[in-house]
Amino acid sequence: MASLNVRAALVSVCLLAALLGLWEALNQPPAATEALTEFEILMGGVDQEARVPPPSQVAGRAWDELSNPFYDAGPNDKGIGIQLAYSLYRVLTGYFAAALVAIPLGFLIGMSPLMHKALNPFIQVLRPISPLAWMPLALFIIKDSELSAIFVIFICSIWPMLINTAFGVANVRNDWISVARTHELSQIKTAFLVILPAAAPTILTGMRISIGIAWLVIVAAEMLVGGTGIGYYVWNEWNNLDLNSVIFSILMIGLVGMALDFALGRVEKLVQYKE
Repeated sequence: MASLNVRAALVSVCLLAALLGLWEALNQPPAATEALTEFEILMGGVDQEARVPPPSQVAGRAWDELSNPFYDAGPNDKGIGIQLAYSLYRVLTGYFAAALVAIPLGFLIGMSPLMHKALNPFIQVLRPISPLAWMPLALFIIKDSELSAIFVIFICSIWPMLINTAFGVANVRNDWISVARTHELSQIKTAFLVILPAAAPTILTGMRISIGIAWLVIVAAEMLVGGTGIGYYVWNEWNNLDLNSVIFSILMIGLVGMALDFALGRVEKLVQYKE
């Protein structure tokens, strides 16, 4: 297994180096352009085509941003660390609020066929609605962009956790439930001592899906509400026509998303191991 991981890492590094090299090569300016002075270019001496910045320029911007990630020079000029902190705060607040609702409700639906049939129509109607469709209504009712963004995260996070919890609870082996009844355990004790450990891997799978969706949605939500956050940072840099910062922020979004998924993936593996 260790040798497989090493070989996979080497292949990944080689692919990354090849892609970055190709990207850098495709973004080199023509020789005629290099020979012109800056004045000649400004005076129209060459018809410059807009290009995506090469990796070397993006790396330079990344160094500048990461060397001082928490600077605060005013409302529209904050470091990438501060912007990511705002986004993570919103995501985790809405995510854990959704977990507090989705997991108990999922237990109720999974343990009660009556509640499953009663609540399923509501779930099927509300689940397909795009989370961003709730934003105008949230802004009108809540009248606070910060809380509205958290509400949107709550809405998008709740469904995978709710459905996976209900599925995991409903599919706990009947003989385990029968043993709990034989020992005259109450429904609450049965839920905590028997059903929860058995359904935990499925519940955590739903939580892992939810955190990925929440991180996707917060970027779009912050583009709409503005102010702070990584989504606002991307949009603000685009308005400034700074593609180096845009690409850098996209990479940071991917890295943070990977870290969130990795953390929940480790917890999921621990639960599966103990099962």
